[in-house]
Amino acid sequence: MFTKLKTIDTAFRHVKVFTIVVVAACCLISIAALYKSFSLVTGMQQKIYILANGKALEAYAAERHDNIPVEARDHVKSFHKLFFTLDPDDKVIKDNVGKALYLADNSAKSVYDDLMENGYYAGVISGNISQTITVDSVKVDINPYPYRFRCYATMRIIRPTSVLIRSLVTEGSLRNVTRSDNNPHGLLIERWTTVENRDIKSENR
Repeated sequence: MFTKLKTIDTAFRHVKVFTIVVVAACCLISIAALYKSFSLVTGMQQKIYILANGKALEAYAAERHDNIPVEARDHVKSFHKLFFTLDPDDKVIKDNVGKALYLADNSAKSVYDDLMENGYYAGVISGNISQTITVDSVKVDINPYPYRFRCYATMRIIRPTSVLIRSLVTEGSLRNVTRSDNNPHGLLIERWTTVENRDIKSENR
C-alpha cells in the first residue's frame, strides 16, 4: 500500500513539474508574441504610403533634424530652378519667379526688382531668349542656425544665334518656417547673394 502511495506521489510531482513547465513556456511564448506584435505595429507606424501617378510609394517617418540636409538641398535647387528658368513669355516669367519668391525673403525680391528695373526680363521677351539652369551641387552646413548653404550651378542662355554658358555660385542661409502648399519644405532662404556669375563659353547655333 505504501508503495502505491509513493508511486502516486511521484507521479503527482511529475505532473506538477510538467504543468509548471508548460505554463512557463506558454507565458514566455505569449510575452514573445506580444513583444513581436508591438515591434511590428511600431514599425508600421513609421511607414507612410504616398500615392503618386496611381502607384503607392513607401516612405518612412523620421525626425525633422535627420531630413534637414536633404530638404535643404532640394529647397535651394527648387528656388534656383524657378528663379532662373526663363522663357520669352511674360506670364511664364511671372509665374516662375512668383513661386520662387515664396521660398526666399526680401533679398531675392530685391534681386528680382533690380533685374526688372534694368530691363532684363523685357530683354528676354523681346530677344526671344530662353534661360535654363542646372544645379550642379548644393553644400549645406546644418551645424549653425540658420543653416548656411552654397549653391553651384550652370546657366544656359539660348539666343536666336548663340548659346551662352555661365557659371553661377550663390550663398545664403535657411531658417525654419511653417510648411505650406507654396513652401512644402518649411524653409526660407535669407540673405541670398551671388558670389560668382561669369561667362564660361559661347557657342554659335
